Amino acid sequence: MLRLGSREFGTHEPVIMAIVNRTPDSFYDQGATFRDEPALARVEQAVAEGAAIIDIGGVKAGPGEEVTAEEEARRTVGFVAEVRRRFPDVIISVDTWRAEVGRAVCEAGADLLNDAWGGVDPGLAEVAARYRVGLVCTHAGGAQPRTRPHRIEYDDVMADILDVTVGLAERALALGVPRESIMIDPGHDFGKNTRHSLEATRRLDEMVATGWPVLVSLSNKDFVGETLDRPVKERVVGTLATTAVSAWLGAQVYRVHEVAETRQVLEMVSAIAGRRAPAVARRGLA
Repeated sequence: MLRLGSREFGTHEPVIMAIVNRTPDSFYDQGATFRDEPALARVEQAVAEGAAIIDIGGVKAGPGEEVTAEEEARRTVGFVAEVRRRFPDVIISVDTWRAEVGRAVCEAGADLLNDAWGGVDPGLAEVAARYRVGLVCTHAGGAQPRTRPHRIEYDDVMADILDVTVGLAERALALGVPRESIMIDPGHDFGKNTRHSLEATRRLDEMVATGWPVLVSLSNKDFVGETLDRPVKERVVGTLATTAVSAWLGAQVYRVHEVAETRQVLEMVSAIAGRRAPAVARRGLA
């Protein structure tokens, strides 16, 4: 059972987390949802297309202009409050590694803290425990926030992923974060080269076997682009292929830009796996 906010999800129930970037320089949309109204329109569209979670980020993952904690909070806290007001049933996640930002967004109504940088600020898990909100525990290979990997090596990348993410999850549980609200994330691209991310994908069932719900953030990432030699705007097909493999191997939560397309992929995989009936079944029955 996965419980986030007021929602509960069964073990095999796929969950879509839609990305809403509150940044002027995001790698994917170059600031299309930096202003409030386009961002709120994006939330409305994502919810209509089937997203259960809205993931709000105030700092892009890659290198760039410095964003202070105060500026990150300015970009996210008021927006979280407005999303909560307009969409009372949606699960609100905030992508941050800073405990002080985590506190502010929880006060504003966030249900989930998405720690993409692997516990670099240990206080963030303490915030999740204090406010009884969910937490995403991510493997980032020890990288510092907003840095790119350089000649990083692992003896066994999945063994390292398991050691880090399960360790973070167990620490969060010990601090008081509800067990049913903790997820683990292999951290595609974070502290990894393309071969590491591909291996993490094909061995995803090892993460699922830990019993912690697995979140994957695959959408239009560099490992997809390098694998297919495609620029950012031409990575949707590769992303959806990776999504299908991840779903077959048991991942549960999918952080995405393309909500409608992802939903179709997840529904198709669920039907093939025998967990979902076809929406229509007329062929050969007339």
